[in-house]
Amino acid sequence: MSEEIKNENPAETETATPATEPSTAAPAAAASAAEPAAEPAAATAAEPTTQPQIIVQKERGFSHYVGFALLCVLCICFFFMPGIALTFGVSRLVSLNGAAAWIFSAILSLIIWLIFKLKVKGFKKSFYFYIGLCVVVFALLIAIEVLTEKLNVFASIFALLTGAAA
Repeated sequence: MSEEIKNENPAETETATPATEPSTAAPAAAASAAEPAAEPAAATAAEPTTQPQIIVQKERGFSHYVGFALLCVLCICFFFMPGIALTFGVSRLVSLNGAAAWIFSAILSLIIWLIFKLKVKGFKKSFYFYIGLCVVVFALLIAIEVLTEKLNVFASIFALLTGAAA
């Protein structure tokens, strides 16, 4: 039975014979031991030594997250600025509650953006035109706020969107 195993694995029997010969095994072992010792010395000389990097990460407080939430809300309001302006104009004619004002503003803003998307080729270019429209509408609302002393535009829009408008 053991002879059959030796016959099935001739590679093992052939590799075992050179290792048992002391005259050829000693120089091969000495050469293989010298090669790994020479390689790390050459590798360390070629690579510059690097200093460990220290990364300091500050813990974020509650105010960081409140500020981030406020910026998100302001960005959403800015994106819906054309629809919000139209909703404000409609609210002067018809009474709207907060949820209806947000839905109406969102639908109008998306319709306006879709018109820009269909008329202006390219998503990026149409987005830039829409952001430009948002800036113009915001500037008009500021001009109306400054020029009319009786009509508090931003206070009325805030009250409309929060549902506090009567």
